[in-house]
Formats: sequence, C-alpha cells, structure tokens
Amino acid sequence: MSDITFYELPGCPFCAKVRTKLEELDLEYDSIEVPRSHAERTEVEEVSGQTGVPVIVDEAHGVDGMHESDDIVAYLEETYN
Repeated sequence: MSDITFYELPGCPFCAKVRTKLEELDLEYDSIEVPRSHAERTEVEEVSGQTGVPVIVDEAHGVDGMHESDDIVAYLEETYN
C-alpha cells in the first residue's frame, strides 16, 4: 500500500492533470475511482469535506484530503521534485 491515495473519476480532465504529475514524478499511489454521482461519494467526502475530485491523501507528509488540481500539482512538485 502506498502513502499516496488518489481519488479520481475517469474522464475528468482535472484528475488526468494530477495523474500525469504523479507519473512524471514516478510516484507510487493507490487510485480510488469515485462514483459518478456526487451523492454516492461518501468516502471522498469523509476524507476531504467535499465531493469533488481530484483529491489526494499523502500519509507520509500529513496531507488529508487536499483537493483542487492546481494545488495538488504544486504540492507534488514542491514535495517530490
């Protein structure tokens, strides 16, 4: 199990942006595909307080439920680059 958990939805361009950065940095991560319906996204809501994706959790650095793709990409570059 990886320290990074990535909540995503296939076809989501913001999720693709984060996935691309994770792969560019050669980071191991666990991917969790969220349901299409926001009402069914209970796990991601528990983690981040909202139902949008992408969301990451990085246990190694104490990050719980970071959302907003630009913020996630900036965090990944700063932390792992």
